[in-house]
Amino acid sequence: MTIPVDIAALGARAAAMIEQLGAISSAPDTLTRFFLTPEHRRAADLVTRWMGEAGFAVSEDALGTVRGAWHPAGPDAPRLLIGSHIDTVANAGKYDGALGVILGILAVEAVARSGLLPAYGIDVLAFGDEEGTRFPTTLSSSAACAGVFAPASLQARDGDGISLREALRAYGKNPDDIAASAYDPSRVLAYVEAHIEQGPVLEAEGVPLGVVTAIAGASRLSVTVTGEAGHAGTVPMRLRRDALSGAAEMALAVERIARAGTDGMVATVGRVHVEPGSVNVIPSRVVFTVDLRSASDASRRAALTRFEADAHRIAEQRGLGVVISAFHEVATVPCYRDIQRRLGEAVASLGQRAPLLPSGAGHDGQAMAKLCPVGMLFVRCAGGISHNPAEYASPEDMGMAAAALIRFIERFQQPPSDGGTSGAQT
Repeated sequence: MTIPVDIAALGARAAAMIEQLGAISSAPDTLTRFFLTPEHRRAADLVTRWMGEAGFAVSEDALGTVRGAWHPAGPDAPRLLIGSHIDTVANAGKYDGALGVILGILAVEAVARSGLLPAYGIDVLAFGDEEGTRFPTTLSSSAACAGVFAPASLQARDGDGISLREALRAYGKNPDDIAASAYDPSRVLAYVEAHIEQGPVLEAEGVPLGVVTAIAGASRLSVTVTGEAGHAGTVPMRLRRDALSGAAEMALAVERIARAGTDGMVATVGRVHVEPGSVNVIPSRVVFTVDLRSASDASRRAALTRFEADAHRIAEQRGLGVVISAFHEVATVPCYRDIQRRLGEAVASLGQRAPLLPSGAGHDGQAMAKLCPVGMLFVRCAGGISHNPAEYASPEDMGMAAAALIRFIERFQQPPSDGGTSGAQT
């Protein structure tokens, strides 16, 4: 069965819903919506209303994830999960996360009203803690669904000293119920998420949609470079042990490594602290961060090894000390090949080309991959801008994405072509 799709109408509805959800903020002139706040509650209530109007059975779990269930084959049938998040960063754009929830609602509503009765059910999920902006945690909502929530996270505190446990209780949830939020992996087929690209590739390619190959792994390092302070006017250049000059050379080294890397590798030096920080004193100590990402764990580890060697070489040549410590490590999450293929075919059926590309940003799929196979559909965004009020996806592109999800759902009943992990057979 091929469901008729009106791309313009789907896009117009998505745009209107984006504006409604984007108006829910803790700040009058910007969009800021943190996890387990009154604004999160209002956003969850709006999503609940939309899901109910679409004909879904709606529930909410112990981490506040709103779940809209459409189960034409009965409650015991296996499920396809479609979702994203409704929390934001501070001074955010309207599309990051919210678009994926809205597109899931629109696509499943269209399928349900078409009369198509697949042999599986679909749950549309609206997570609440993807950004990690309120607590020093992230992906706690999707981790609970995946059955990998870390109980120690309940002790994490926000800037006001409120713990996650306390915030959940204030939100009306019982932290003791978190374990019951987990899906049974034997009854979940896959998790699929539509999301703005948050990068410029699709716009450069001139296409509205792309298929994600992997969610990049990330390593974050703290690099401390030590030298010797001295008078800026009296120490000759050849005799200096300038920690900042050494750190700058190391920063250029990691940039060079990333530029020569593969698998969409990127590297960023985002924070630099200089001591003593005086205009007329040679820097004696510099601490800087490195964020290195790649869609291949092997290439990322090799790049880290090269950087460490380069940093020690630079330090030795300049008479400096250097200490490198890792403080964050997330493995690459490959997207399931068969889901990539099906998403590509769904886009092709609409007369569009969908390039394959990695995601350099993190997503709920990283947690959900511990439950089931995952896949992602990227939607073109203007200028590749995200986490910014200028974030924008056109109604035409959003409508195309909704239509692609409808086509994907139509085709999902067929068995996968490449086997797979537990829960992958459909």
